[in-house]
Amino acid sequence: MSLNQAAGDVANRAGTIIDSMKSMEGPLLPILHGIQEEFGYVPQDALPLIAKALNLSRAEVHGVMTFYHDYRDHPAGRHVLKLCRAEACQSMGGDDVAEHIKSLLGIDFHQTTLDGSVTLEPVYCLGLCACAPAAMLDGELHGRLDDESAADLVKEARQ
Repeated sequence: MSLNQAAGDVANRAGTIIDSMKSMEGPLLPILHGIQEEFGYVPQDALPLIAKALNLSRAEVHGVMTFYHDYRDHPAGRHVLKLCRAEACQSMGGDDVAEHIKSLLGIDFHQTTLDGSVTLEPVYCLGLCACAPAAMLDGELHGRLDDESAADLVKEARQ
C-alpha cells in the first residue's frame, strides 16, 4: 500500500465519522473519540479534516486533542495498562507499584513495549480511591495492587 493510499484511507474513514457527528451539539470530543476508536489513535491527517468540518483552526483541534490524556497521536500496544497517579493511590504505595510495573515492562509512561504488547499510561483518577492503588487493563479495573498483583497484571497484559 502506498503512502497516498494510506492517507486516502484515513481521510475516508475519518470523514465518515466526522460527517456522522458534526451536527451534534459539542461534536469535537465525540469525533475525536470516534476516530480513536476506529484507528486506535488520532492520526495527524484527521486533524485538518476535523477543523474544516467544525470551522475550527487546526491548532484548536490539536490543542483539545493534546489537552486530554486519553487521546493518542500514535498507535498503542495490543493492551493498554493505565496506572492511577492521583494522590489517594500515591499515598497507598502507588509510586512503588508504578516503579515495579515499569521495571517489569522495561518501559516508562507513554511508551509501548518493544514487542508491541503493552502501552503504559498514567491516569489521574480511576475513581477507585477506596481500593488504592488502582490500575486499568484494557478497560477492566484492578484495585489494591501490590508487587505480586502488579506482576500478575503485567503477565496478563503480556499474553
